[in-house]
Amino acid sequence: MPARADLPRAGTPTFRGSVGATWWARARGLALDFRALSEIPATITVMERVDYRDTFIAVAEDSPAETGTVPPSRSENPSIAARTYRLIAEHPYGFTSGDVLFTVFADRQGIPETGRETARAEFHSRSRACLRSSDLGKRYGWGIHADSHGCLALYGVETPQYAEFVSGRRRSESGAPITVTRAMRSSRSRS
Repeated sequence: MPARADLPRAGTPTFRGSVGATWWARARGLALDFRALSEIPATITVMERVDYRDTFIAVAEDSPAETGTVPPSRSENPSIAARTYRLIAEHPYGFTSGDVLFTVFADRQGIPETGRETARAEFHSRSRACLRSSDLGKRYGWGIHADSHGCLALYGVETPQYAEFVSGRRRSESGAPITVTRAMRSSRSRS
C-alpha cells in the first residue's frame, strides 16, 4: 500500500487540489489527502492561476493603437478596460494580475470590502480570462509588464521601454530573460 502524504514535507512542492498535485503524488507512489493539504496555513502565498512573473504582454498583432491611449471612462459605470487601466496606472508594480482582475470584478459587482476575502476565493476557484484578453493590449496600445513578484505596470506601445521589452533586451531582477507574449488577437486569423 502506498504511503500517505498527509502534509507536504519541507522542500516538496505544495499544491491545492490541482492536476499537478495528482501527477506529482502518483509519480512517487503516494496517495494524496486533499483535506490535509487544505490545512496548510493561509500565510503561505499561493500564486493564482492568472498571475504572471517576469513576463511582458505585448500589444496584439491586430491592435489598431499606435500609442498607449487611456480608455474612455463613463462617469457612472466605467468599462472593464478603464477600471483595469486606472488600477495599474495609479499603482505601478503595486498589484498582481489576480489582484487587478478580482478588484475590477468586485467593484463592478458592488461587493463590500467585508465580503471580499470569501468572494475572492470563489472568484479564483473558476477558470478566468487572464490579462492577455484585456482591451488594454487589444485596443488601447498598452503593454503589461509583470515583474519577478508578479506585480504589474503599463507601457505604451510608443515608449522606449516597450521597445526594450519586446526586443528581449530587458532582463528580470535576477538577470534572466523576460518572457514576451502577445495580447490575444481581436479576431481570428484568416488562413
